[in-house]
Amino acid sequence: MATQIATPLNALFLELRLTAARQCYREAANLARKENLSYEQYLLAVLQEERTLRNQKRTARLLKLSGLPLEKDMVGFDRKRLPQNINMQIAAILDGSFLDRSENILIFGNPGSGKTHLVCAIGQALVAQGRRVLFKSTSVLVQELLATKRDLKLPKYLKKLSKFEALIIDDIAYVQQDHREMEVLFTLLADRYERRSVLLTSNLPFSKWEQIFHDPMTTAAAIDRLVHHSIILELNLPSYRLEQSLKHKAANGSTGQAATSKG
Repeated sequence: MATQIATPLNALFLELRLTAARQCYREAANLARKENLSYEQYLLAVLQEERTLRNQKRTARLLKLSGLPLEKDMVGFDRKRLPQNINMQIAAILDGSFLDRSENILIFGNPGSGKTHLVCAIGQALVAQGRRVLFKSTSVLVQELLATKRDLKLPKYLKKLSKFEALIIDDIAYVQQDHREMEVLFTLLADRYERRSVLLTSNLPFSKWEQIFHDPMTTAAAIDRLVHHSIILELNLPSYRLEQSLKHKAANGSTGQAATSKG
């Protein structure tokens, strides 16, 4: 009987695209018989396997689409360096509910303080929840905006970006030379205002953002749109890269001294 039913079952699994169910139903059936599970318990186990596989595939697809650097995840981020209040803010951010409120995450700090790593780690956590996230360095993003504006396709590109619940803009201080760059960046921020979330990092405090937007009124308008619904994280920390470099040198120095004394 099991052999006779296997053929139509597999055909149905293929037709309905139930990949995990097709792979696990025999083993689950054997376990159900052994443990005297009900039909409903057996069905639940099979469907749970199907859901797990689909979630894994969806996460992998969204992660690839996001452009996030995979090595910058929360596991590799040293949260012990952060003050308790910042860690509490991060814990609240990681539930992803800020996206439903179209709130922004603004991360400020010195070079090397871990801003990019943190924002990417948050991005990966959001992707794991099934959220659509897109990571762009400011330099790349601005050039893409300029190119689409030149080709009269800027509205279409903004619509494409609006499909992402979270747009990560890394190192906004990059835009400091060209008036055209400022214009397209401001257009993007205005387009996402109260509609979609922006997560950005910056080495510059708001008081120096005229270096980015050049005009005082445009600067004030950009800051107003970002801050109106936002969570601000200030990473006033020494450079993580410098700390690691000093530790590495100290360790090598100790090793060298030990080797010299032995010699």
